[in-house]
Amino acid sequence: MDSSITPLRHGGLSLVQTTDFFYPLVDDPYMMGKITCANVLSDLYAMGVTDCDNMLMLLTCSNKMTDKERDVIVPIIMRGFKDAAEEAGTQVTGGQTVINPWMTIGGVATSVCQSNEYIMPDNAVVGDVLVLTKPLGTQVAVHSYQWLDQPERWNRIKLVVSEDDVRKAYQRAMFSMARLNRIAARLMHKYNAHGATDVTGFGLLGHASNLAKIQKNEVGFVIHNLPIIAKMAAISKACGNLFGLLQGTSPETSGGLLIALPREQAAAFCKDIEKQEGYQSWIIGIVEKGSKTARIIDKPRVIEVPAKDREGELW
Repeated sequence: MDSSITPLRHGGLSLVQTTDFFYPLVDDPYMMGKITCANVLSDLYAMGVTDCDNMLMLLTCSNKMTDKERDVIVPIIMRGFKDAAEEAGTQVTGGQTVINPWMTIGGVATSVCQSNEYIMPDNAVVGDVLVLTKPLGTQVAVHSYQWLDQPERWNRIKLVVSEDDVRKAYQRAMFSMARLNRIAARLMHKYNAHGATDVTGFGLLGHASNLAKIQKNEVGFVIHNLPIIAKMAAISKACGNLFGLLQGTSPETSGGLLIALPREQAAAFCKDIEKQEGYQSWIIGIVEKGSKTARIIDKPRVIEVPAKDREGELW
């Protein structure tokens, strides 16, 4: 499961808790703090938990940074983390900081819940559909942005994308990663979700497979559609599937929730989340009779997100 659930000795309550950390992946320290916080909270949201009671921050400062770099960058990262926590209706009350050769950022999110406040992830039934709440392609976007300064790598992709395409995709990825999955978690209750996970380091197929494996019923997940940040599928193809984006193996950071929903509720879920957040969700697959595995069909439909660029608008 995405979070550990521990029944407390005080009647009817459980401790729902998760921890996560990773290396910096964007060049804006404030956004990096927000992305980290959103990523930590995402594991609670995947369990349908909408209220986090407390957060801790985990930070390792690199011993390769100068004192000045550290004194400027670290407070900005911490501010981004704190602001995202406040946006989630929680606060950071402590944590741990150490010196390390590499910088890592992460945290711990904790919630004390009654049993009706979380949704176990193992109740998918034949006929459900799979909904994804954020587009794929964050890793490809971040890498291709870094390649703007690496001529030998940029030469591999410059025939399929412009510099402007890459910069825009990077901005889209950054804002997508910093977005909380909290509204999606709230709507899981409203629309009777049968289970969910968040899409992060194992990629879409990895997380879909993990979710399928733990189901109570003999079901299989089949994915037909891949919503991908615009132009990232073209980059992935130009790199000879170096990223595995179309195969569902490309890691994501702070990705969307993958939710098994009753077919008759899914369209309303997607409509509702777009109304509240202003961002799309997609029905990407189905739950059929199977042996607790997940697969992507041979030629999945790639949905470019956004469908077309509008001047002055990111999405």
